[in-house]
Amino acid sequence: IGFFFSVFNRKTGEPPLINGWIPYLGKALIFRKDAFKFLLDQQKKLGDIFTVHIAGRYITFIMDPFQYVYVIRNSKQLEFHEFANKMASKTFDYPALSKGKFPDLKENLHRIYQYLQGKPLDIISDHMMKNLQDIFEWKCSQATDWETEKMYKFCCSVMFEASFVTLYGRVPAADGHKVISEIRDKFIKFDASFPYLAANIPIELLGATKKVRKELIHHFLLQNMTKWLGGSKVVQARQDIFEKYELLGDYDKAAHHFAFLWASVGNTIPATFWAMYYLLRHPEALAAVRDEIDHLLQSTGQKRGPTYNIHLTREQLDNLVYLESALNESLRMCSSSMNIRISQEDFVLKLEGNQEVVLRKGDWIALYPQILHMDPEVYEDPKEYKFDRYIENGKKKTTFYKAGRKLKYFLMPFGSGISMCPGRFLAMNEMKMFLFILLSHFDVELAENKAVRLDNSRMGLGILLPDVDIAFRYKLRS
Repeated sequence: IGFFFSVFNRKTGEPPLINGWIPYLGKALIFRKDAFKFLLDQQKKLGDIFTVHIAGRYITFIMDPFQYVYVIRNSKQLEFHEFANKMASKTFDYPALSKGKFPDLKENLHRIYQYLQGKPLDIISDHMMKNLQDIFEWKCSQATDWETEKMYKFCCSVMFEASFVTLYGRVPAADGHKVISEIRDKFIKFDASFPYLAANIPIELLGATKKVRKELIHHFLLQNMTKWLGGSKVVQARQDIFEKYELLGDYDKAAHHFAFLWASVGNTIPATFWAMYYLLRHPEALAAVRDEIDHLLQSTGQKRGPTYNIHLTREQLDNLVYLESALNESLRMCSSSMNIRISQEDFVLKLEGNQEVVLRKGDWIALYPQILHMDPEVYEDPKEYKFDRYIENGKKKTTFYKAGRKLKYFLMPFGSGISMCPGRFLAMNEMKMFLFILLSHFDVELAENKAVRLDNSRMGLGILLPDVDIAFRYKLRS
């Protein structure tokens, strides 16, 4: 009775409802199959604001990008962190960050993100650059001629190890590479189940996922982490905070560290793959980015090659406009995040043009930036990869328009407002440095002529994975 009452008793001012005929599921199945197409179809029928019943939730979508600012700035009534904390605690198996048990823990952890900005960001980026060069040099020592590998596997191997060593420190064992590879292989198995865990499917129904998660968490127990050498300040600061909470067990602390690892690489690895894949598919893009890299090395008196240490300042990285534009273009094409807010009270959301949306406490509001990213009014030929789309007159282009009006938000791969990824600056630096070293050290080309498409199973969760891997080959540049 309660279900049907909530469906049919719509209040004045509430958006039109797309309910579906299957109890509880609503439109969940069709949304999961192709959220992008589904939302576009509903927008054509119902306009820019509508509510969809998805798996017991009523989610109101705001489709007009000019209205995004009104959602983002109402962070008091439209909250994100409580939802994110509940999902993360269940996914990564640590207790919810309740204020009763763990006063100020959420706030203390949030303050630690200062280590991913400003001068501390420069320090951790320098360490990442060195670790990436060490890993590439190790790979170079085995590459006398053309070496062929699968591209996603390659990106995963290099980025996972470099990120792990940068954040948590080097494994001192003689077989350090092997130890990290074993952790990576378990991580990949867990990551394959991540969309199901995020959809609130019990982990007991996901085969060996629960066992794999437990094994991964055990790697981050204090007795193991203390053996790792040269970890980052951000991880050390997290350890120091956890030690202040007696009710947080050793396993719980380790689970938090594992969650931080996933947050660090879960989206960065596929984003790196797409950036590399699109460059190799477009020779003119590859040539422009490589010329820019070679010019920077020449102008700063640095030599390329695995035996030379390259140092890049933040300013130098920021000035690589073709590299950044190519990276942004691949992010535009492969990101599929859903920015969620939850109404903390019965609330009337006031929008541009005297529009109002009546919300009930517990209602979800969602922005779906992929619609914006693929809007032909904003981006001409949005399905085409244009490496210089974010360049104008040799400088970064930051002005994009829809219906003749300038957009405040035009590229949103890292979320928005209070839900924006705090590690976005480090993630961008990491991907730039990976491509910088790859293209300065190696000749690189595709070894297969096949199209790689987006796997939509992670729609709404961040960067989409490729549906297949593809072979490429590389050798040292002469």
